[in-house]
Amino acid sequence: MARSKPTDSPAPTGKAGRGPGTAGRGRSSGTAAGATASGATAASGSAKPGKDTSGKAGRAPKLGKDGQPKVGRLKKVGNQARMIKQAYSLTRKNDPKLPWLMLIVFVAVAGVVELLAILFGAPFLFIPIAIVLGVLAAMIVFGRRAQGSAYRQVEGQPGAAAWVLEGMRGDWRVSAGVAGTTQLDAVHRVLGRPGIILVGEGSPARVRGLIAQEKKKIARVVGDTPIYDLTVGDEEGQVPLRKLSTHVMKLPRNLSAAEVNSLGRRMAALGGPKMPVPGGPMPGGRQMTVSSRQVRRR
Repeated sequence: MARSKPTDSPAPTGKAGRGPGTAGRGRSSGTAAGATASGATAASGSAKPGKDTSGKAGRAPKLGKDGQPKVGRLKKVGNQARMIKQAYSLTRKNDPKLPWLMLIVFVAVAGVVELLAILFGAPFLFIPIAIVLGVLAAMIVFGRRAQGSAYRQVEGQPGAAAWVLEGMRGDWRVSAGVAGTTQLDAVHRVLGRPGIILVGEGSPARVRGLIAQEKKKIARVVGDTPIYDLTVGDEEGQVPLRKLSTHVMKLPRNLSAAEVNSLGRRMAALGGPKMPVPGGPMPGGRQMTVSSRQVRRR
């Protein structure tokens, strides 16, 4: 009797019998595991902890004494050079003689130094010193002419005295426009080592009454503290605008730094400006806007 053959095809053996997701027991499984481990090692090795730059990007900048980020020295020098260039351009427009005066002063000072060097028998040794002293003298002339040009531009404009007072060097506490009139006459209050200084600008007749009222009000708070008063102008008994800062800084020192701080706290009770006097000189020929008129009426 003949034996019948089975109809079902036999299952394939070897590699062909393994599915794509089946993990084998032989070397293939070890190879796959090794490849996976080596891939993980390569991925971890690509990000070395020693060369991570993410910390540099998130590091906070260094702050100075004023709480602002520090600026590099080269950047500071560049900013100062740009400011000097801008000031020179503005001054030259109003003072065409400025470059010639600076050149004359430079040549004169450098020539005198070099002449002395020749007399001492070392002409080449003093050349750098002559150049440095000539540049320094030219910069002094530039500073004086620039300051004079600025004073000439703002003289006679409302707020000019406040602009000069706020630019003084040292511990001067300026309150601009503590009293005034609708004609833009103003009285500014300055607190410093000399005491209280009341500076008036505008019509002398109107400013005199404003200063007297302000002095009575301040005397109730400051007690025996000296109170000085002056008026800005070119008439007799007045202080010219260009000499205002020098006049104020030459006043005698009657208070210590601690007394100035204590007096400042008491003066805070009087409040700040009572009138909308501009912080600086108003541009000439400019009309007042509607919003400015509304502030003036208040």
